[in-house]
Amino acid sequence: MKSIALIVALMFSTAISSIAQTSLRVGSWMASLKRADGHNIPIQLLIESKNGKQAIYVVNGSERLKTDNPVIDGDSLIIRMPVFESYFKVKSSDTQLKGRWIKGGSAKDLIMPFEAILNENTKVAKKGNGQNLTGKWKIEFTKADQTKRAAIGNLTQNGNLLSGSVLTPTGDYRFMSGYINAESFMLSTFDGIHALLFEGKIKADSISGQFYSSASPVESWTAVKDEKVTLTSPVTTVKEGSDGKLSFTYRDLDGKEVSLQSDRYKGKVVVIQLMGSWCPNCMDEMAFLSDYYSKNKSRGVEVIALAYELTTDKERSRKSLQRFQKQFNVQYPILNTGVTVSDKERTEKTLPQITEIKVFPTSIILDKRGVIKEINTAFYGPGTGAYYTAYKNNFEKSINALLAAK
Repeated sequence: MKSIALIVALMFSTAISSIAQTSLRVGSWMASLKRADGHNIPIQLLIESKNGKQAIYVVNGSERLKTDNPVIDGDSLIIRMPVFESYFKVKSSDTQLKGRWIKGGSAKDLIMPFEAILNENTKVAKKGNGQNLTGKWKIEFTKADQTKRAAIGNLTQNGNLLSGSVLTPTGDYRFMSGYINAESFMLSTFDGIHALLFEGKIKADSISGQFYSSASPVESWTAVKDEKVTLTSPVTTVKEGSDGKLSFTYRDLDGKEVSLQSDRYKGKVVVIQLMGSWCPNCMDEMAFLSDYYSKNKSRGVEVIALAYELTTDKERSRKSLQRFQKQFNVQYPILNTGVTVSDKERTEKTLPQITEIKVFPTSIILDKRGVIKEINTAFYGPGTGAYYTAYKNNFEKSINALLAAK
């Protein structure tokens, strides 16, 4: 009995010691992901303490993403991002974190070295060059194989600080922040999926530089100011010969069958949200739709989310989607289609009445008769400023018109 008591005491002592190691210094921390090419993607962390409890945030300009409470795993600390299959596994002291960032994938996880130190000198002097980068920029990316793609930079400069986002035909890079230092500048963001860094040089009439995304190959880019720049989003439409009515039945996260043909949706305006728990822009759209639904469901509006996950592992998908559901207090059904995002037949297997699903998120709006009235492939989130405002206004205008129709 004495030996058992001793073992229990030792286990309790070890647990207390491990828990003590989770106490980190309050303040701003400068972190980075280490790429194989020697370039580091910066991440800003903020650690706060209230009522004896610590909270760790990832800061992207005006955005603060609160991580889950740290968990002890052997001699390491696990810090999970709030929504995605993404976490840091680190060893810690009160002023340093060192370990790995791990992001769940369809075939294998992405793993990158990670370090963070307490930033005790938060006011670092940066020199401006007199040029203001505020405005819209027409961007052209070039890959190593000389493949090119278009984007829009929507930037705001305040002194030597930069903020804004980059928009592509299929989404946006969310909240980005950085600074100008003489003729150079940088912008970065990290949300658990996106781990992005723009480094650039400022010239008289243009900006150019390198773009780093997680562990992917570097891309070069150039940009010129253009307040009228636009992008063309991929198009998904109703198939020719179709009556424009969808039909599906899938299970929700509690295992209950949900059918679009049920009485719940008859005579109502219905929004079908095509999404995935791996998708940062889907996170922003779900935050918007969840709030909109809670305020407007009494008017005769319904929302259904159809999920296309990384794998066909039902339990893994369910857990990932439940994190979305909890984070945004989603009151409408989230249905796992069981079809992966990488499945080339994903459209035919789930929504054969429409042409190819090319973008996530995509939203499909049905009128009171269940007929498709709009398919939106151009969602731009809150990090894009005026673009997000325009999206919300257009969405609400469309819904209001359909609600008013007899």
